[in-house]
Amino acid sequence: MWDAIANHISEATGEPFTLLQKQPVGGGCINDTYRLNGKNRDYFLKLNQADAFEMFEAEADGLREIAATKTIRTPPPICTGTTGKQAYLVMEHLPLGGGSAGSQFELGKRLAKLHSVPQAQFGWHRDNKIGSTHQPNPKSIDWVGFLREHRLGFQFHLAKQNGMPFRDGEELLRQLDHFFADYQPKPVLLHGDLWSGNVAFDDQGTPVIFDPATYHGDREAEFGLTEMFGGFGADFWNGYKSVLPLETGYATRKLLYRLYHTLNHFNLFGSNYAGSAQSIIEQLLRSR
Repeated sequence: MWDAIANHISEATGEPFTLLQKQPVGGGCINDTYRLNGKNRDYFLKLNQADAFEMFEAEADGLREIAATKTIRTPPPICTGTTGKQAYLVMEHLPLGGGSAGSQFELGKRLAKLHSVPQAQFGWHRDNKIGSTHQPNPKSIDWVGFLREHRLGFQFHLAKQNGMPFRDGEELLRQLDHFFADYQPKPVLLHGDLWSGNVAFDDQGTPVIFDPATYHGDREAEFGLTEMFGGFGADFWNGYKSVLPLETGYATRKLLYRLYHTLNHFNLFGSNYAGSAQSIIEQLLRSR
């Protein structure tokens, strides 16, 4: 397997690569990860079962699309493939540091610049994964319909299959239009899975984002997970708002996007997230 991956790296880069050492890297709960040391260059490797190949292909597509905006740094994907029972994604290894005093402000500013690049439609050119959950991305010009059917509705359906028909979930879906009465979302490119574990800073203090669940959506949807787990302080928000101020009503709408990720965490990890999801549903309905 390791020789096959090294050979693929050589083919993809056009430069001979000999694997000298592989170092396991912790931090992930879905994939096995390694730093691959070569004579002149290092790479970052993700490994999973062979049926994860399309997931890795979609991730690589997302990294390339974010990079093409020239707004915020991502690790360049080198190659994807399968060998034996394993699928893999190889990326350039980026030297990371702790960031500087202004790194969080710069992160917010660059994310806002990413969100400033207009897109034609909501959705994406392919489905992908949010965590290990399927994330459907059909193209649409109707954000509320997309959110109702392919985000919240999709997760509610999975939850019901997992034994939890959340109370008043259907009523919330019926009322979604009300939350957007004074706000017209525009499609922009999202990272899609933005929490503190998917953000770092390179050795120059430049922000880096990785592990995307990319699609074109309402920019506010980016923050459902960002605010769910914290790690983004005042400097981050000040940087973001220096480019793109938040719209009136965000304080309520953000709960819709937090609900999407909370439902997904219920579907992935079980009942510990059920109470939080139900509480958000009730809070949203009370706000009407």
